[in-house]
Amino acid sequence: MRAPGTLRLGAGAGFAGDRIDPAVELARRARPDYLVFECLGERTVAAGHARRLADPAAGFDPLLAARLRAVLPHCHSAGTTVVTNSGAANPEAAGECARHEAGELGLGSRIAVVTGDDVLELVRTLDPVVWETGTPLSEVGDELLSANAYLGAEPVAEAVGSGADVVVTGRVADPALYLGPLVHEFGWRVGDHDLLGKGTLVGHLLECAGQLTGGYFADPVTKPVPDPARLGFPFADVRPDGAAVFGKPDGSGGRLDRRTCGEQLLYEVDDPGAYVTPDVVADFSGVTFTDAGTDRVAARGATGGPRPDGLKVTLGFRGGWLGEGQLTYAGPRCIDRARMAADIVRERLVAVHGLPEDAVEVEYIGAGAAFRGLAPASDPTEVRLRVSARVPSAEAAEAVGWEVEALYTNGPAGGGGARRSATEIVAVRSCVVPREHVRPRVTVLG
Repeated sequence: MRAPGTLRLGAGAGFAGDRIDPAVELARRARPDYLVFECLGERTVAAGHARRLADPAAGFDPLLAARLRAVLPHCHSAGTTVVTNSGAANPEAAGECARHEAGELGLGSRIAVVTGDDVLELVRTLDPVVWETGTPLSEVGDELLSANAYLGAEPVAEAVGSGADVVVTGRVADPALYLGPLVHEFGWRVGDHDLLGKGTLVGHLLECAGQLTGGYFADPVTKPVPDPARLGFPFADVRPDGAAVFGKPDGSGGRLDRRTCGEQLLYEVDDPGAYVTPDVVADFSGVTFTDAGTDRVAARGATGGPRPDGLKVTLGFRGGWLGEGQLTYAGPRCIDRARMAADIVRERLVAVHGLPEDAVEVEYIGAGAAFRGLAPASDPTEVRLRVSARVPSAEAAEAVGWEVEALYTNGPAGGGGARRSATEIVAVRSCVVPREHVRPRVTVLG
C-alpha cells in the first residue's frame, strides 16, 4: 500500500543491457505512476551515433521494442506512463518504434519524443575546451563523431504533461528522467532548489535499478543478498514536499535497506555536498535513511542550490580499432606456456604485420592481470591469455585475433578456447556549452 497523495516512480532498467522481467514484475505488481527505463551511458550514445551513420534507422536502444512489448499491456491497464532515454542517438526513430509496438499491441498509445540534445554543429561553432585535453575542440586530432548535451527535467516534464503514454528521450541526465514527472505532477519550479535537490536524490537512488536492491552491493560473505536470481527492481513513493519511501515488490529477490541505499547514494558522486546536474547542484551531505518496514527505507535531508549556467556535453570520437585474441592454457606450467605464446604473437604482430610494439597489450587473466602489476602474479592451474592492440585499421585489428588463433597448431602446447574480435573504438570526452544555446524540443506522435 502506498501513502495517499504520493507519486510512485518505478525503476525499469539501469543500463542498456538490463533484464526485462523485473520491470514486468514492477509494472504488474507495484503499478507505478511512472516506469522509467534508464538505458544510456556516455559510450552508449556515442556508439549509437556510429550505428546511425551506417544505418539512418538505427542508433537507439536495440532492446526498446522488447521492453515495450513486455510492459505496455500492464502499464496501459494501470495507467502507468513509460519514460526512457532509449532514444540514444536517434530519438525520432525510437519514437516511431514505440508507436509501432503500441499499435501492434492494439493500445494506440500517445508517444512524446524529446530532442535537442544533439549539439554537434553547435560545438563545432563554439569550439569549447575539451576537459581531458585542456585544448579547444578544433585542436583535437581524432575525428569528431557526436556531441550530446545533458538535458534536464524541464523537457521531460513538458513531454509527460502532453498526456503521453510513452516518453522517449536522447541524452538526458539520469536523475532528470525521474525528476521530470515530479516537476510536472507537483508543480515544482526552476527556483525550487530544495525540492529539486530532493527529487534529484530520488532519481539518483533509482537510476541504476537493481543496484539499489542489492545487485552491485552483493558479496556472499560480508553482504549476503537473498534470491539474487530474482532480484526485484525498486520504486519510490514521493510526497509533494520531496520526502520519499523506497521499496521493491513484496516477495521479490534482493534486499533494500539503509546499507544498500547508502552505497547507491555515493555511486558516481565526487562531492556529496555539490552533485552537479542540469537542474540543480544537489547537496546530499545531510541525507539520512530510516527503516520504514521490510524492504522499505525512508530518505530525507537532500537539498540543493542554483543550477549551473552550462550544460555538460559528451563528445564522441572515432578512435581507431581494437583487435583482440584470447586463448586458455591449463595444467602444469600454464603461465609459462601463456608467456611463450604472448611472445610469439607480439613478435609476429610487429615483424609480419607491422604493428608498433608499444601498441600491443598482453594480459594473463587468472594470474593477477586485473591488478595491473600492483599484485604479484599467482601460480594458477589455468590462465587466459589476452592479446589486444589499438590500431588504425580494421585489417590490422583482425591480425591480432588471427595470430592468437594460429597458436592452435603453431604452439605452444595445450591452448584452447580461442576467441577473436575486431571492434571500432568510439572514444568519449567532455566539454561544457552555455545553457542558452541548447534548445530542447518535444514532439508528440499519435
